[in-house]
Amino acid sequence: MNNQNNSNRIRLQKYLASCGVASRRKAEELIASGQVSVNNEVITEMGYTVGAKDVIKVNGKLITKESKKYYVINKPRNIISAVTDDLNRTTVIDILPNEIKQERLFPVGRLDYDTKGILLITNDGDFMNALVGPRSGIEKEYLVRINGIVTKKELTVFEKGMTIKGKKLLPALAEIESVDRKNNSSLIRIILTEGKYHQVKEMFAAINHSVKRLTRVRFGCIEINGLKEGQIRELSPHEIKALIGLAKKDKILKKDKVENYRVY
Repeated sequence: MNNQNNSNRIRLQKYLASCGVASRRKAEELIASGQVSVNNEVITEMGYTVGAKDVIKVNGKLITKESKKYYVINKPRNIISAVTDDLNRTTVIDILPNEIKQERLFPVGRLDYDTKGILLITNDGDFMNALVGPRSGIEKEYLVRINGIVTKKELTVFEKGMTIKGKKLLPALAEIESVDRKNNSSLIRIILTEGKYHQVKEMFAAINHSVKRLTRVRFGCIEINGLKEGQIRELSPHEIKALIGLAKKDKILKKDKVENYRVY
């Protein structure tokens, strides 16, 4: 097969991810299903490596290296965090400005359909995997409007790590921002390092409070600040480097003081 000892060669799935074709996991699926060829030979082997002179194609389309792009968008509600949608709902890629739609971008992780806020978008599969992979310690911060008046005691269960549907969650930190007794609701700020499906909603449901609105206001060092709903901006080199560094942090959150636990 190909020369595994050449230090200038990289695994095929990593190459596809670096070209912005897809995430590394999705690239592996493309390879396994026989959609990728190297020098006109279909490759299904995960350990296959490629070099600068190899001709790589996906479904017959030539793949070439492209410049890496990194953006942050304030995702509106009722938008899918995906490249495409089987139900033809509007995706986050659909709402991008025309001048950057052709950059083969994909979201870094996801936000629920009815959740708005900070979402990173890139064409760098390695960057995405570093930030949302199983070992990433990136902090995600949300403002959560819930039904009912919550107490500080109720929120302490989050700090210990809850068990929901038989799965143990990592500790999360939460504090009460405000309460609205007239409308019987509370506004909570919560920080976690996981991103399981519907996690925040299920955490509050476990303490008998349903979520009315959910907004992600921070992802690592990237805050929502003045970014208007639907607005997008490019990340700076400093922000990109900082995010990669934050991803290497411990996933276990520690609270020193209730009023001063945010870490940047």
